[in-house]
Amino acid sequence: MLVEAWEVAVQLSEIARRLGCDCEGSGEIEIRGVAALEAARAGDLSFVSEAKYLPLLKQTRASAVLVALDSPVPAELAVVRSPNPRLDFARAIEWFYRPYQAAAGVHPSAVVAPDVELGAEVAIGANAAIMSGVKLGDRTQIHANVTLYPGVEIGSDCVLLANCVLHERTQLGDRCIIHSGASIGDDGFGYVPQADGSWYRMLQAGRVVLEDGVEVGANAAIDRPAVGETRIGAGTKIDNLVQLGHGVTIGAHTLLCAQVGIAGGTRLGRNVLLAGQVGLADHIELGDRVIAAAQTGISTDVPSDTVVGGYPHQAARDWKRTVAVQRKLPDLAASVRKLQKRLQAIEDKLGATKLSSD
Repeated sequence: MLVEAWEVAVQLSEIARRLGCDCEGSGEIEIRGVAALEAARAGDLSFVSEAKYLPLLKQTRASAVLVALDSPVPAELAVVRSPNPRLDFARAIEWFYRPYQAAAGVHPSAVVAPDVELGAEVAIGANAAIMSGVKLGDRTQIHANVTLYPGVEIGSDCVLLANCVLHERTQLGDRCIIHSGASIGDDGFGYVPQADGSWYRMLQAGRVVLEDGVEVGANAAIDRPAVGETRIGAGTKIDNLVQLGHGVTIGAHTLLCAQVGIAGGTRLGRNVLLAGQVGLADHIELGDRVIAAAQTGISTDVPSDTVVGGYPHQAARDWKRTVAVQRKLPDLAASVRKLQKRLQAIEDKLGATKLSSD
């Protein structure tokens, strides 16, 4: 069942009350939806989380805006003041939009092995394939064309969106979300060189474990190892097109942005943040709360509470200085050529003077 809105309209004062925030202006304004500042219309609630966007408040057509506690706003605009406008806006969205949720039950076209264990109110969509030994927790949603290989175990309140695949022995905790096209638990990239130059395929007999609250983006891939496990810590969020090699361990509440690639055997601590297209070499270790800027290449261990950037990676402050110098290299090269010409002219003149004196 698709429901576009949980509530047709909510008074602004009620929204402020639910968020635990203060309301300024008319609290009787009816809010019927949420929108970005530029696209907002009458009846919409929007937000500003950064000071650089405050000038947009003069043009917005939103009926009300979530702003920081000390943000200046036009006098005619109704506002809800929040210590964290972005977070409270995220909470407000949930009152006006509900994602698609399949009705409990098994679709007639789904193929479910006889020994599959189904929890209460499980939904299995069209053309899903659920193989032998699978266990599904209560209220878990298996959408269309999902494939679950033998021995997969999934906790309660999970959502597996269309066309994702979980390979054998993969385990998910509670409240996990797997987006369309993701592949979890497929073979790690393991090959052994042979004397004749060919490669011998090493079977990957391990497993993948996703702890509670993990989210995996569309077309991401998380591989299982030859032995042992690949483990993703509780609350970690993985963006689209991320590749995690076999035997990788990710700490709790880590954030991996689009196109991050982590080679096998690497370990990440808690609350690590890797921006888009960061690459990590195999068998290295990142401590807790490490942050890597976009397109950083990391080839050695990084201690906790470090911010890095560039390739090879370096401290963020040094990397920014390096980038600043790189931008000036064409001008510096031209200056060096001019100095070389001047030096050559001086040397030629000195040489000519010496010859004439001789």
